[in-house]
Amino acid sequence: MRPGAAATSPGRQLMEDPHSDARQGSSGKGRSGQDVSGTGPSRRDLLTGGLALGAAAMPALIPGRARADEDRPTPGGTLRLGLGGGSTTDSLDPRAWDDSVMIATAFGLYNGLVENSAENRPEPELATGWEPSDGARTWLFTLRRGVHFHNGKEFDADDAIYSLNLHRGDTPSGAAGVMKPVTSVRKVDRATIEVRLASANADFATVLSDYHIVMVPAGFTDWARPVGTGAFAVELFDPGVRISLKKAGAYWKPDRGHLDAVEITVINETAARMNALILGQVDAINRADPRTVSRVERSPTLGIVRAAGGWYPVMAMMDDRDPYNSLDLRQALKHAVDRDAMVKTLFSGYGTVGNDHPIPRSDPYYNGTLPQLGYDPDRARFHFAKAGLSNPKIVLQTSDAAFNGAVDMATLFQGTAGKCDIPVEVRREPADGYFSNVWLKGAFVASYWGGRPSATQMLEIAYQSQAPWNESHWSDPLFDRLLAEAQAEVDDVKRRNAIWDMQAMLAERSGTLIPCFRDWLDAHNRKVGGHTPHSGFDMDNGRIAEKAWIKT
Repeated sequence: MRPGAAATSPGRQLMEDPHSDARQGSSGKGRSGQDVSGTGPSRRDLLTGGLALGAAAMPALIPGRARADEDRPTPGGTLRLGLGGGSTTDSLDPRAWDDSVMIATAFGLYNGLVENSAENRPEPELATGWEPSDGARTWLFTLRRGVHFHNGKEFDADDAIYSLNLHRGDTPSGAAGVMKPVTSVRKVDRATIEVRLASANADFATVLSDYHIVMVPAGFTDWARPVGTGAFAVELFDPGVRISLKKAGAYWKPDRGHLDAVEITVINETAARMNALILGQVDAINRADPRTVSRVERSPTLGIVRAAGGWYPVMAMMDDRDPYNSLDLRQALKHAVDRDAMVKTLFSGYGTVGNDHPIPRSDPYYNGTLPQLGYDPDRARFHFAKAGLSNPKIVLQTSDAAFNGAVDMATLFQGTAGKCDIPVEVRREPADGYFSNVWLKGAFVASYWGGRPSATQMLEIAYQSQAPWNESHWSDPLFDRLLAEAQAEVDDVKRRNAIWDMQAMLAERSGTLIPCFRDWLDAHNRKVGGHTPHSGFDMDNGRIAEKAWIKT
């Protein structure tokens, strides 16, 4: 997910900002909120009481596997989460959310009009259905009746209009970009709204699954005391430290909201999160260390929840800058990437190889017919010689500020390219200001993207010729035309064909090297039920609070 931050710092998961990852450390406002429960381990206990994950730690785990009947949802209990991706600057205002802790909190408190399903498709939530017209420029949403906010008010069209408009116009919202095409939102009747767009977008229902776009009562502004329609209400909010949620009453979704309470402890350090899980101080964690996953999988009491997702590293050449304006050079560098080695080195094997386009295998519009690019020194040498560069200056700028492992990626690429007789210089840049001073400025730069819920959204943000975050300066009139056609096309087959053609164009000719995609890796105690993989984001795309239960 680099969302939420300024456009010059793509470091977190947002639907419209480009990228997303854990923030290392935090600063800003101090603690707020009052601990009314006094139960459970403190954050200090979790950060200092752990042991290194190793052979000595594993036998201390108590054996015992879940019985078949334990897989049925059971009501009650408290789920304790240890999550990376929190900060003292976090807020309960949905416009400000940008990372895992607040996304998991959000879907405990609120609901959206649309949910992104496990199959990466839009499905009804507070909207029971939708109908596009006028070439996907006008959308009619039918709203669910009989759902009440925590304050007792029944959800209706006025609430939906107000909630959508929070992310339009002059707003600090992280969803402002995806809502920019909206020209009007009007009430048809109490249970129906109409949304008009400036341009056709057959994926607009998917856009509304953005985690920022949740429903609140019309006119609501008291974000310190959030009122939603979710399964839980806030009991304690201590940003960057701890969040406590308690059941808000009978939940309108009969198959969710099983828990009595959810306790979230912010643990940004990877080793500390794993230690807290091993010692039984938390029940589930996100961002499990790939290096320790195999040990967890051998445990009788712990398990891994793994999902192939859309997060990917990238080495982006600017197609209009010398020497990268040579197609043969770009093709030479494509064949100089050892993609299997990248998956193993960067993610300990917990990922999939990439094909130099941004659509992952988990996306329903992934083009599985394309030939897979592979490490081919002979073809790399052929295209490099054909490029005819007398004194090539191939300088790859990188920093671990891009993502943890970006320097390793660049160094590995330098080695494999060298074996193809292609000289690559790795220039390690200062972490401070990397996304302000290097990204979008250097001609060959390491970066990453958090993926998007729809293929057209990902292609538009990073590859449309006029896109502000088009880091490779890819520009092709046919590509832009295919993208516009795909966005407007409601016929699934025609849409798929256009999206497949765009993937082929990028794989064959673009200056983006996308060697692999990283899996989402959560870990939990096996007593946690309902914690399932999702390609969208960690912790079941942030919905673990409403979907999980504790096995008895």
